[in-house]
Amino acid sequence: MADRFSTHDLEFGDDVATKRYRSWNRGEPHREWAALTLLAEHAPGLAPAPVSATLDAHPPVIVMSKLPGRVLRGEHATDEQISAMAAALNRLHRIPAPVVEKAEPAPWGPAAAVDKARAWAGKGPDLGDDPLVRQAFQAGAAWLASIAPGKLTTNPFPPILGLADGNHANYLWDEHERRVWLIDWEDSGRNDRAFELGEVCEHISRIDGTLNTEQLLAHIDLAPGEAERVRDFRCLIALVWFLQLGPNGPAAPHNPAGALELQAERVLRLLG
Repeated sequence: MADRFSTHDLEFGDDVATKRYRSWNRGEPHREWAALTLLAEHAPGLAPAPVSATLDAHPPVIVMSKLPGRVLRGEHATDEQISAMAAALNRLHRIPAPVVEKAEPAPWGPAAAVDKARAWAGKGPDLGDDPLVRQAFQAGAAWLASIAPGKLTTNPFPPILGLADGNHANYLWDEHERRVWLIDWEDSGRNDRAFELGEVCEHISRIDGTLNTEQLLAHIDLAPGEAERVRDFRCLIALVWFLQLGPNGPAAPHNPAGALELQAERVLRLLG
């Protein structure tokens, strides 16, 4: 499960993986252990099985089952892989709401994303002089000033357990079983399903490979009215990344040259 996108250290035995956290100020080990324990009971076989944990150690350590496969970040996802991703998400989202409601809320969700996007837009970040980028900023700022983002903070649908991180490195393709595992639950918690889907579709990791998001969503069991919320969350998440990709933005050093321009095109397409 280790890869260049990890924020932790992993050691592998014959059957287990030992995860040592590099940071835990946001309660990451407790969140991951709670999620793995819940998943083992209500959706076994979807994520690593919990084995043991020393959550108050320095660093905290979790031992879990070792999973085969490679992460989908940087991959050109095939039809089969996209279908497997959707199957994993559908199963995750079918965990009963009364079970999910007992989980802690995820730290990254609708209200946090709306606040972050509006705060960044309000700073007037340096995004350079590219006309397309300027157009995207103007369109995005206008959308953020509208009533649409505020509506997203009230969820009319049952909550789901989510990763609260759309990084495609959290999806592990098992070549042998032809399935996808969900890994790295340190930011997980109770969340809005449409938000989680927006995260998967618009996380900046998408520019490292190819994921047909429309095809992915076509395999997701959306409730009536949910598709519109997913679309708006996609706009929101795309804007969050766009606003941080300027020459001095925090996301710029971690992404390839041209990412800002690609993201500007994405924002304009999503905003229609």
